[in-house]
Amino acid sequence: MPLPRARLAVPLVTALLGLGAGPLSGEPSPTPPSAVLPRLVSEGHAPAAAMLSASPTASRFQAAGPGIRRADRFRAGSITKTFVATVVLQLTTEGRLHLDDPVGRHLPGLLPHEAGRRVTLRALLTHTSGLPDYADVSSRLSPTARTTAREAVRRALARTPGPVGRYAYSNTNYVLLGLVIEQVTGRTYAAEASRRIISPLRLGGTSFPGARTALPPPHGRAYDAAGRDVTALDPRTADAAGELISTLDDLNRFYAALLSGRLLPAPQLRQLLDTRPANGPYGMGIYPHRLPCGTTVWGHNGHIKGSYVRTATTGDGRRTVTFRVNTDAVPDSALDSLEPALLAAEFCRADGATEGAP
Repeated sequence: MPLPRARLAVPLVTALLGLGAGPLSGEPSPTPPSAVLPRLVSEGHAPAAAMLSASPTASRFQAAGPGIRRADRFRAGSITKTFVATVVLQLTTEGRLHLDDPVGRHLPGLLPHEAGRRVTLRALLTHTSGLPDYADVSSRLSPTARTTAREAVRRALARTPGPVGRYAYSNTNYVLLGLVIEQVTGRTYAAEASRRIISPLRLGGTSFPGARTALPPPHGRAYDAAGRDVTALDPRTADAAGELISTLDDLNRFYAALLSGRLLPAPQLRQLLDTRPANGPYGMGIYPHRLPCGTTVWGHNGHIKGSYVRTATTGDGRRTVTFRVNTDAVPDSALDSLEPALLAAEFCRADGATEGAP
């Protein structure tokens, strides 16, 4: 059964965002990825779709629909969470954080006393904190309000939390992790992710926009369900839960490096991929998807105003795929069938290779 995709609705004057949340299920596709991708346009009614497959020996870019290119920058939504989780786990390797630290130790007074004592960094990373999702608060704000994620989180934390230890996707968790990173390092989570991940991997198309509303060039256009151009938007509502801007190549490179052990030592990589705290559906900023052929791939999706993106990679990081559409309006019913069909077509091929030449 597909997990629900968390959506973050905020006033249109800032943005209307939906941050992706969970793995999807589906049947194997007997056709190659090049035959499945155009269905995101024909059946999903996306203006355009693009996909980049990569392995150590080959890569292939495919596109359907006009105005979408391999080099385009786009908003990557909740894929931000994998970057944030990686930074947190790097800080644990340095002894500056511990996964069982209570949140109140690093952010005193922000959570209600009992929650600050019981909710740990591990619970934030695995979405088992029980903390209310600030998306629910943002969706009820005045259409003229200009509210940042941190302001909305404070409103959300005034609500009664759920039980600690039960998986419930909440964007609040990752905004708090961003604050923890800032408190421990003295630098923003964006600065730390840039220093620790973006610069070492040379992810030249990846950035955290902060208050910048424009996408950096080159980029195409992004559209909402009504066909309106939403390329420019205020990303501050997404914050550490989903503000990332990236490219197809950069996301493939990041996930390949992460799963191959370039960014985390083996003990921390095992913690990243440990789904037991969430009882199966989620690790730490990353989730598994088991394909019909028996292969399990790891990655995340991102659902933000004007964009849907999904990256998946094999457990050794050797084969990776990212696909995207330039709208947030593809129906869940279409994604529930087409996304797993794309992943199965890519990773369940008998020859184990990507289509095409480098």
